[in-house]
Amino acid sequence: MASFNKVILMGNLTRDPELRVTANGNSICKLGLATSRVYSTKDGERREETTFIDIDAFGKQAEVINKYMRKGRPIMVEGRLKLDQWESDGQKRSKLSVVLENFQFLGSREDSDGAPSSAGYESSSPPARSTSADSISEASAAAANFSNDNDTLDEDVPF
Repeated sequence: MASFNKVILMGNLTRDPELRVTANGNSICKLGLATSRVYSTKDGERREETTFIDIDAFGKQAEVINKYMRKGRPIMVEGRLKLDQWESDGQKRSKLSVVLENFQFLGSREDSDGAPSSAGYESSSPPARSTSADSISEASAAAANFSNDNDTLDEDVPF
């Protein structure tokens, strides 16, 4: 029997990410995500339904999320569902969560108040590109030389 376990979610963080490092050096980041959907009832009344999801990230991804994300910031998460089951006070408990496999930051680098979110985020960005006439002409010359040397390259590209 075939099976498939993949989930893609987009929403806002409900709290600041919590990073922990295990004894053997593995990073684990726990974060909460709120996703909303707006719908209309049969009576035409507009309603909003919010779902809160717990997400676990591991390794380098956990460290990056912890460094750059804060409560309220938007993110897109791709992962898989995981069911945790345990017993507490004689009662069986269970919780469905998501194990992060990939993510994408959304929105701008600025907080809602217009200030940069952190100096680390800005300093890790690549430097601004030069748009001077000299650099444009150098790039054009390099592109012309490349296209003259590799005329057959376009035929090999599948798209």
